[in-house]
Amino acid sequence: MHIYLRKIIALVACLAFQLSDTTDLFAQTATGSVPALNAKEESIVTISAFTAQGDLEQLQIALNNGLDAGLTINEIKEVLVHLYAYCGFPRSIRGLQTLMTVVEDRQAQGIQDEVGREATPQDEGEDKYEKGKQVLEELTGQSQDLPKKGYAAFSPIIEVFLKEHLFADIFGRDILTYAQREIATISALISMGGVEPMAEGHMGIALNIGITETQLEQLLSLIEEHVGQAQAEAGRQVLSQAMSSRK
Repeated sequence: MHIYLRKIIALVACLAFQLSDTTDLFAQTATGSVPALNAKEESIVTISAFTAQGDLEQLQIALNNGLDAGLTINEIKEVLVHLYAYCGFPRSIRGLQTLMTVVEDRQAQGIQDEVGREATPQDEGEDKYEKGKQVLEELTGQSQDLPKKGYAAFSPIIEVFLKEHLFADIFGRDILTYAQREIATISALISMGGVEPMAEGHMGIALNIGITETQLEQLLSLIEEHVGQAQAEAGRQVLSQAMSSRK
């Protein structure tokens, strides 16, 4: 009798353990259901970070990794062109020159990377200011017809340039998605430092277009690993502020 009782107790304990394990699995599925950054997006993070910092040696490694991850040559070109709006022509052009060297070296090794498609030509006859407003409204989820304030009121021409060029000409190109452009932008701004309000604004945009808090945390972990702890910690403070603003 005692033997059967011990067997029953052992069986109940085993079932309880399995139930607990299954519950943990369900919990992990629920909390882990948000997809992480994929390999291409991770490469965009490091390419953008090293471009913004002007670290061409590390950029070479990141570019090779990006091509290995499946980014096309034209997609990487687009990341580097996109970044001139945030870290200037010198950094952008040095990045493009580094990409040229990497592609030539890989070709010499017999590696044939996919060039990828070109951007769809934009309608030259459209009103770029209006197009920029529409793109920005889509990114932010906010009307762009409100009275201008802050720097836009202080220097109206910069607001025109932002609408017509950054959001119409650059964000309007279709080689990269809005999400990829925001990953590149945030990575560059956090790596540069000193532009936290702009980084917070772009984190807000990223969250609005479907990039998750988890993915932004992963982006910052990559910054910590490849760029530095100080930049990553500053980025985490910015992310905290962006999340608080949304709530």
